[in-house]
Amino acid sequence: MDKLINEFSIGLFFWQLVLFIGLVLLLRKFAWKPILDAVEKREDGIKDALDAAEKAKLEMTNLQADNEKLLKEARAERETMLKEARDIKNKTIEDAKGEAQAQANKIIAQAQAAIESEKKAAMAELKNHVAGLSLEIAEKVVRTELSNKDKQLKLVETMLAEKSLN
Repeated sequence: MDKLINEFSIGLFFWQLVLFIGLVLLLRKFAWKPILDAVEKREDGIKDALDAAEKAKLEMTNLQADNEKLLKEARAERETMLKEARDIKNKTIEDAKGEAQAQANKIIAQAQAAIESEKKAAMAELKNHVAGLSLEIAEKVVRTELSNKDKQLKLVETMLAEKSLN
């Protein structure tokens, strides 16, 4: 019986081995290839995803660099615009001051000319008034001097004497 059990075990072992090899061959043909293809596809997908992630990371780095560059350019442009605005403001103020000074000088010159004109008019009026007063005084003096005949003769003689000396 031992021999029978032994033979039976060997026969069973043989058929198990044949079935196992057949199963491996079937699995290799129908299961391993699709499983390996799926694993390979998965591996390729992971590689592609990693490559895409790396590309995205590089793009993000480039975008950040571009953003920084644009930000610096915007800041520089803002500073330039502010400087130009300050320069325009200062120029406008200087122009306004210069124009105001010119207007003030013009008004002062006109006022001085008006004052000079008024002064000359006042001097002329004063001279006319003094001349009129002098004539009145002279007329009164001459009347008093000429009211007496002796004084008239004396005045004529004095005048003739003065004329002959010249």
